[in-house]
Amino acid sequence: MIRTLLALIILLFGLALAIGGIQLVALGGSWGYALLAIPLLASGVLLLRKRHSALFAYAIVIAASLGWAVWEVGFDWWAMAPREGVIVLLGVLLLLPPVTRSLNAPSNRPNGVGIASGPLIGALAISAVVAAVSFFSHPHEIDGALSADRMTAHTDARDNVAAGDWVAYGRTSAGQRYSPLGQITTQNVAKLEKAWEFHAGDIHPDLPGSAFEATPLIVNNTMFVCTPRSEVIALDPVTGKQRWRFDPELVELPFALAHYTTCRGVSYHDDGLASADPQSIPRVGEVEAKALVAASRANATTHAAGVSQNIVAGTAVAGDPNPTIAAVAADAATPLRDDCHRRVFVTTRDARLIALSAETGVICPGFGGADGTVNLWHGMPNVSPGAYYSTSPALIAGDVIVVGGGIDDNLSTTEPSGVVRAFDLKTGALVWNFDAANPEATAPIADGQTYSENAPNSWSVASYDPALGLVYLPFGASSPDQYGIGRSKAVEKYSNTVTALDVATGKVRWSFQTVHHDIWDYDVPAQPSLIDLTIGGKRVGALVQPTKQGEIFVLDRATGKPLLPVREIAVSQKAIPGEPVSPIQPVSAISFAPDYVTGAHMWGMTPVDQMLCRIDLAKLLYEGRFTPPSVQGSLSHPGSFGIFNWGAVAVDPARQMMFAMPVYLGFTARLIPRPDTLDKVASAPGQPLGNENFGAPFASILRPFMSRIGLPCQQPPWGYVAGVDLTTGRKVYQRVNGTVRDMAPVPLPFKTGVPGIGGPIITAGGVAFLSGTVDYYVRGYDLANGREIWKARLPAGGQSTPATYLGRDGRQYLVVVAGGHRYTGTKTGDSVIAYALPAGVGTSR
Repeated sequence: MIRTLLALIILLFGLALAIGGIQLVALGGSWGYALLAIPLLASGVLLLRKRHSALFAYAIVIAASLGWAVWEVGFDWWAMAPREGVIVLLGVLLLLPPVTRSLNAPSNRPNGVGIASGPLIGALAISAVVAAVSFFSHPHEIDGALSADRMTAHTDARDNVAAGDWVAYGRTSAGQRYSPLGQITTQNVAKLEKAWEFHAGDIHPDLPGSAFEATPLIVNNTMFVCTPRSEVIALDPVTGKQRWRFDPELVELPFALAHYTTCRGVSYHDDGLASADPQSIPRVGEVEAKALVAASRANATTHAAGVSQNIVAGTAVAGDPNPTIAAVAADAATPLRDDCHRRVFVTTRDARLIALSAETGVICPGFGGADGTVNLWHGMPNVSPGAYYSTSPALIAGDVIVVGGGIDDNLSTTEPSGVVRAFDLKTGALVWNFDAANPEATAPIADGQTYSENAPNSWSVASYDPALGLVYLPFGASSPDQYGIGRSKAVEKYSNTVTALDVATGKVRWSFQTVHHDIWDYDVPAQPSLIDLTIGGKRVGALVQPTKQGEIFVLDRATGKPLLPVREIAVSQKAIPGEPVSPIQPVSAISFAPDYVTGAHMWGMTPVDQMLCRIDLAKLLYEGRFTPPSVQGSLSHPGSFGIFNWGAVAVDPARQMMFAMPVYLGFTARLIPRPDTLDKVASAPGQPLGNENFGAPFASILRPFMSRIGLPCQQPPWGYVAGVDLTTGRKVYQRVNGTVRDMAPVPLPFKTGVPGIGGPIITAGGVAFLSGTVDYYVRGYDLANGREIWKARLPAGGQSTPATYLGRDGRQYLVVVAGGHRYTGTKTGDSVIAYALPAGVGTSR
């Protein structure tokens, strides 16, 4: 019975490899599967006939597959697993006594079965040796470390922020994600324990893009965090107790647009005039506070009149191209309420910028008008509820607050503008606007005029250098992402750039392009990090810019010129007719570009699904990282998820190094010819709108490149942590990061390296922290060598960037938001969790 069952399994296995292998050969792929099918089928037939030579035939299967695997991928454990796992398992089962006893030995060789078992046992023994060697090999890692001198280096630079505070998304407007706190060290980090946990209570399972991914701010003994629906919560940073909560009462948006709902952080400003005793500040009554919220919400609904309901009913492509939203006349003479000298600013999902009292959470009148609100729809073309929003915190830059925003990419060619605006911090009056499609017109737009539709947007976090008076903005491209015919010269010039604007006027000082004519959704997704470096013996102000395509550009932040070499490489030209694809693309000295993908890189649980991935790859257009989207379907690697995304990187101003989480996940990109109608060709019924690209001749479908059983087609590792010497561009270390515990059907902690989204932080204590991987952990790493030295289990995905601060009790805390992210498949949650060392540990530092 066992023999017959094994024979049938082997025959089916061989038949699958034969059929698929022939198809792969016909597509120009490897002959390996078709050839491997021959001894497999022979073994199955011989096994059914009870011939002892079946064991010898199967020994050939193991030897052939093992030799082929080593030739293709070397001694790489995870790459070998699908090639050998099932094959070796079947070989072991063939040696079970019930199987061997059922085989007939030749009459002239009564010991024939035992002799036939010898080659199979030998093949299995060799497989075991190869497996052991592979298990202890780490071909994808760089095993290095920073020198002791670098690790003990210090900096005299001061950032005008209290050492124990985290006052902006990247701790300061420089976006370094570095804390000078040193109480938590590599020696004591293992003793970190949970201090408190707070539940924000803002979970929306009905919204597939809802994500609690905020980085808390901690300043003046208060923690501020925002929720997916733009609520702001103030917490006691030592106890986790809620002090106040603000609900903007969002204008309800149609599901098709509201499906992506998040807030990555708030902004904080202190004008220095606040009372030394917060308890002495008069409190606003509940009735007045509610009236201010109602007025702010009414402000947000002023764009609704006359707006086309294309998203709700699918009856038009875009909103009213000439909205009648007037700018609110800000009164510079309006005095700030006593509790409004310290303010928190939040950008909401329904396109408001609201000023709140940091003391009470009540709206501060006078900013933008009596309702303390700036309506970000003012001056916008194609007004359509939900089609424009800011997920990233606004930037406090001197006397202005700078606001970018995102649009609903790939919905249509007539989207709102990606304009970036600076408002007076006190009054909310518009100071300047930078419209990348009309870059010279930076004076405040007049009532009745509109910004350029579909202009490139800056949806991520900006940075600011007060000494140079420059604001640094990461830009994406105009919509659609995968179709670029007809873009203007100005749009082409500023798309996919990091651009420096004069903080006083909004005029361009310099611009550096990271991708030419982007048709891959390679927005510049991350906040630029500002750091002073010693390069070639000279101290220079630098800007470190991570990108989705894996390049880390290190630029002079005064001029935009590269400080580390940048070269241009030739790329694929196989675009659709008329697409002006660039023949070259820039590559930096610091590059995390993926290897060129071949059939040997395909993966799966078994040779069968691995083979199917090779077949899928052979059917796709692929000529390297910048392969254009196509009607037949292209492999885009990295995909639009990016090697780096909004979590950015962390840079250490003392050690002059970078700590990062590069991740690798390929996508398929297929263009679908579409009629010039509102018919949906890329969206599933009842689901949010996909990349319909209304108004363009093509829609597009982007999907992770996955196997038939839901695993990535590309082999692990899918994620790393890495340390880079920023003065030379040298990768000091790179280590596989994360397990498949929360990805696999069975929660096994296999360390394959996993994707993630969210960013790292660095501390002066020599520890880096990260929570963004798709397994539910927050981890601590030795900054010197990248080795994991601490981790704590989270109740949901930690797709956010942590923060660290000094509590009033003298302890250094680590805080992380564990809210999950539906687009990464992680469990959603509402937890804000703080960790600290036990009382008395480390406080002497």
